[in-house]
Amino acid sequence: MSTSTDSAAPFAGRTAWLRNLEAPVREFLRTETGGALVMLAGAVAALIWVNVDRPSYDSLWATNLSIHIGGGSVSQNLRLWVNNGLMTFFFLIVGLEARREIDLGELRDRRRLALPAAAALGGMLIPIGIYLLVNAGRPSTHGWGTAMSTDTAFALGMLALVGRRFPSSLRTFILTVAVADDLVAFVVIATAYTNTVSVVPLLVGIGALGVAFAVRTRRVRNGAVYLAIGLVAWVAFLKSGVDPIIVGVAAGLMSIAYPAVRGDLERATDLFRLFREQPTSEYAQTVREGVRTALSPNERLQQLYHPVSSYVILPLFALANAGIPISGHFITTAYGSPITLGIIVGYVVGKPVGISGATWLVTRLSGGRIKPPVGWGSVLAGGAIAGIGFTVSILIATLAFTGIELQEAKLGVLTAALGASALTWAVSRAIRMLPEQLKLRAVLGTSQAVVDLAVPVDPERDHIRGPEDAPVTLVEYGDFQCSYCGQAESVIRDLLADFGDLRYVWRHLPLNDVHIYAQTAAEASEAAAAQGKFWEMYDLLLAHQDALHVRALISYAEELELDIERFRQALRKRKYEGRIAEDVESADASGVSGTPTFFINDRRHYGAYDIDTLSAEVRAARARAAVAT
Repeated sequence: MSTSTDSAAPFAGRTAWLRNLEAPVREFLRTETGGALVMLAGAVAALIWVNVDRPSYDSLWATNLSIHIGGGSVSQNLRLWVNNGLMTFFFLIVGLEARREIDLGELRDRRRLALPAAAALGGMLIPIGIYLLVNAGRPSTHGWGTAMSTDTAFALGMLALVGRRFPSSLRTFILTVAVADDLVAFVVIATAYTNTVSVVPLLVGIGALGVAFAVRTRRVRNGAVYLAIGLVAWVAFLKSGVDPIIVGVAAGLMSIAYPAVRGDLERATDLFRLFREQPTSEYAQTVREGVRTALSPNERLQQLYHPVSSYVILPLFALANAGIPISGHFITTAYGSPITLGIIVGYVVGKPVGISGATWLVTRLSGGRIKPPVGWGSVLAGGAIAGIGFTVSILIATLAFTGIELQEAKLGVLTAALGASALTWAVSRAIRMLPEQLKLRAVLGTSQAVVDLAVPVDPERDHIRGPEDAPVTLVEYGDFQCSYCGQAESVIRDLLADFGDLRYVWRHLPLNDVHIYAQTAAEASEAAAAQGKFWEMYDLLLAHQDALHVRALISYAEELELDIERFRQALRKRKYEGRIAEDVESADASGVSGTPTFFINDRRHYGAYDIDTLSAEVRAARARAAVAT
């Protein structure tokens, strides 16, 4: 055991790397926010365009585009190519993100699926009921589907803009709700808003998805195979009369997510060594394949399609569909129309009532065994932001209405989006005005987080810096030769200086296939620990990552005034090899394959590890601990 109760104790050295690190999760959130702004710009551009030069707007999107292959063809206008063609890639991202949460996030605990599913159902039934009540006895009742579905991209993007203080688990909750009601929306489109269904093409489409699933189970990784199957499925669903965007969600949900496995990474390293020895095109292809297969299909597809979806496809959808000719007469008439009013009230009032009410009901009926991963203030804010129903709502509106009724429906959807954003901001503002303890409980709740750390911290064994009874524990699996661990070291130093109630734990994960001195350096740190100088050696090793050979290690031991002969004997006899192996086994049990990997209060941190990101996570963990006590 190696401990220190002075979290702000001076460090022996500093590393040279200070730049902040980007990570997939940070990029995803940044893309969601930026994409929402660009989509909003597309909607504004559509409104300006249609009111400045309506004939050119209508003419462009009514332009027919046909693709002929052999005796078959697909022919649609440009608006439909955007709505059910390009939007398939957006719904692919929705499916991918949902699958990532199921495999790696909060939803690994399958019991947590029930709550967002029930919330999604409540968040659809209440708005539909409101719409039907407002439109009772009128032909416009058949447009009830326009008031039910949350726009995933817009809602998450606007949540990032107007609800920055809410925890990331709220985003997961809303994402799951949105995906669930998207799936229901597909069923609604296929049943209530499809006039005729051709059985044979429908069976071909379902069969193609079945083939894709079978191919995936056989671990086929060739993207061209899935692209060909996806095109067959898309065309088949289109020909059947069922909206083909369902192909995107299905493909996303099939794409499993998992952290890189250490064995696959070591294999990729071995392949690169072969290429280094024999730099041929054959080996280059083998290396590319080895690196590619080390990453999960989910991560690779998100990296490929998510920016295109957010910055190109969604703005095009907004540009193609948000154009409404506005005049004083239209505004007066539309805001008195049951269609417009039913959509606005359904979304702005019905969504938060339905989602919050269903969540409360499930929590009550389960006796608290199933409860939201956030506080009730966050649930209400999530229900409010779910009132943004742009994409699927407009898709259904184009199927349910024509002419002036379609324009009224679009105005209702756009107005509801503004109202939902304003309501979310108001809820956020009201929560910030609460007393501190009530505010924490309203935002974070008391739900227990999923535990990722397989082997709990043991004060009798682990190396600990900071107070042993700290409410927040940060565990790092690291490698003394890893440059990224060197970069993280300065961040850890600042965290310990900023947070006096933070406990930091170092565990070894030497990447022996890429770092030839990592194992020996780890054993040297344990030899120093045996003489009560682990943290002093830790500082020296990370400060001199370019000099970790045995002679340098002995010089560091001399600098620390260790018993040099005892230190030499420990290295020569590999006395602490087993101690390092135990840490490696615990890393494998926790699904850790690279360094540095962090756990905050037993929960794996997947984001960036710059000072701002980790500080925010530590504060959130500290707040959760305070609420739980």
